[in-house]
Formats: sequence, structure tokens, C-alpha cells
Amino acid sequence: MSNPENLKYSSDHEWIRAEADGTAYVGITDYAQSQLGDIVFVDVSTVGETLGQGEIFGAVEAVKTVSDLLMPVSGQILELNDALSDAPELINQDPYGKGWLVKIKVSNAAELHGLLDAKAYAAGIGS
Repeated sequence: MSNPENLKYSSDHEWIRAEADGTAYVGITDYAQSQLGDIVFVDVSTVGETLGQGEIFGAVEAVKTVSDLLMPVSGQILELNDALSDAPELINQDPYGKGWLVKIKVSNAAELHGLLDAKAYAAGIGS
């Protein structure tokens, strides 16, 4: 499983890609999607809300389970990846690209420093 070096990772298997303008993209890791199996639905009803680090911003539903999605850092949910409403399987097919979940405005950039880099995340999942 690949874990891109340009991302930060939470121990809850979310990734975040911070942009220079203070926004960031958030998704679930390749490991997480492989453990969930075929994803059939994405539920994010928090667009416009500001949430703290570790708070639930939505859920993904796979064939046999539902998993909460947790904010890797504090921020405001700006946008949901609209492509997922018609094609939630994009998360399985391309978790670090077309399968991103939400775009956020980061509230506390210092929280990014507390997240895992690719090597530490890989060690944590045993890969």
C-alpha cells in the first residue's frame, strides 16, 4: 500500500493535504478503504460547520459496515467532493486522488505538526 510522502496522516486513518492558502483536502487512507471493502455511500452533512480535531464530520458506508470520519485537524468544512454522490467507489479506486472527501479551511495549522508522516503511519499499520 502506498502512503504519499506529501500528506499527513491521523491514527484514525484519515489523510490531509495542506495547501498554501490555508485550505486542505481530507480523505481516508488506502489502508482504511481496503479494510472497509466496497464503499457504497458517503454521508457528510457538516458542510459549512467548523469542527475540532477528532470530531466526526461524516461517515462512509461499505457493504458490511459504517465508519465515522474524523477531522484530522480543526477547521471549517468548505466543500464535499460531489463526485462521490454518484461514484463512492472512487474512494476505493483512488483514495489519495479523485476519492478525496472534503475540502476544509484549517483553523489551527499547528495541529498539522502533531500528525504522522508517511513513514510513521506505515509503521503504525504494520506495512
